Amino acid sequence: MNIDEIQEKSKEIRKDIITEVYCAKSGHPGGSLSIADIMAVLYFDELKINEKDPKWEDRDRLVLSKGHCSPALYAALAERGFFKKEELKTFRKLGSKLQGHPDLNKVPGVDMTSGSLGQGLSVANGIAIAGKMDNKDYRVYVIVGDGEIEEGQIWEAAMTSSKYKLDNLCLIIDNNNLQIDGTIEEVKSSYPIDKKFESFGFNVLKIDGNNIEDILRAFYIAKNTKHKPTCIIAKTVKGKGVSFMENKAEWHGKAPSEKEYNLAMEELK
Repeated sequence: MNIDEIQEKSKEIRKDIITEVYCAKSGHPGGSLSIADIMAVLYFDELKINEKDPKWEDRDRLVLSKGHCSPALYAALAERGFFKKEELKTFRKLGSKLQGHPDLNKVPGVDMTSGSLGQGLSVANGIAIAGKMDNKDYRVYVIVGDGEIEEGQIWEAAMTSSKYKLDNLCLIIDNNNLQIDGTIEEVKSSYPIDKKFESFGFNVLKIDGNNIEDILRAFYIAKNTKHKPTCIIAKTVKGKGVSFMENKAEWHGKAPSEKEYNLAMEELK
């Protein structure tokens, strides 16, 4: 796909996210919207996957460590054809496979059951190490939140990524600067994030995480970086694409009303 086509996919993903959370009357729209562009690039340009064979052994893997942003993952999977888009309206409903946190045993295309924050990089390390041991050329991508990296396990995992020179691993930090209780600086600042990951032995890239060209370029550099893992610090806007949600911490985990839903969908046209 070209850049304009990927941009259209990111817009569709955003509409899907709003629909999911509105139909469920619960969920996490803010952080889902901030990674919509990243998800569009991953699922329509970067990831080597096959929607007809979700468990294909040689596929690239994606670990959504910030599992509460499952609406973005489900939207991308549905847009790619892993399941019908109509199922998105069952998000968080009793009996639906699309629960608040993704389940690899229920949802085709999900590579990790996640939700307990801080664990995704550790799991991604294991998958990447297994790929090295099996002489596979698949890549492993893991998305974490900037609030999530306040977890100590992230830094233990970062040491492991570096120790084993996991150049088949790409860590993406959704740096929207907001978490449930406010800004990163107010809660527990992890800045400067770039210097920290550089000191842990990562190749660090800083990009505009809502710019398709920037994301494409960063993934290209990551794939061509050898003997060390890459960390992409993606500066994003929480709630991106919906004016009244942008940069508002209260939209971390809140569903829109009918009026707000209609307004959001109108803006996303």
